[in-house]
Amino acid sequence: MEVPLSITFRNVDRSEWIEQDVRSHVDKLDEIFDHITSCKVVIEAPHKHHRHGNLYRVQIHLSVPRKELTVNKDKGDHPEHADLHIAIRDAFLAMRRQVEAYARELRGDMKTHETPPHGRVAKLDPDKNCGFIETPDGRTIYFHQNSLLDTDYEQLKPGTEVRFVEEDGDKGPQATSVRLVGRHNHL
Repeated sequence: MEVPLSITFRNVDRSEWIEQDVRSHVDKLDEIFDHITSCKVVIEAPHKHHRHGNLYRVQIHLSVPRKELTVNKDKGDHPEHADLHIAIRDAFLAMRRQVEAYARELRGDMKTHETPPHGRVAKLDPDKNCGFIETPDGRTIYFHQNSLLDTDYEQLKPGTEVRFVEEDGDKGPQATSVRLVGRHNHL
């Protein structure tokens, strides 16, 4: 880190074990992502004069290139935060997730969700309660009304856009889990 670690205590007595615990967590963050420029940690107990029910609040402000990452584990988040060790641990776990996500973002390793295949209903056979879907690459895929989700066979007409799961059937590709594509039909 370019700037030394800053630990602030509010309504909490400064202690060596707290500082060591925080330093240990910061060192682990630095192992994950070695471009951290500064880290400020604030540890606070809401009211020093209460003997029971104090839930510790831990704030972490981390500076990394082009971004500030912040965790604010406030009282009321978890009743187990009456234990300072747990409050510190949980705050640093939350920060770790942010640092890992930021590192993935910088590497371009963002999670992507594959979109299910889609196409348009090309032909319907009401006598057999089935039809065919034409895919953008020109293939024709069979489907049966039993494969429809969230819609009835009677609602379909040629040109209706659908998403589906493609499987190998006895006579070639077959569509299962067929859903209408539209603003009221979520995948």
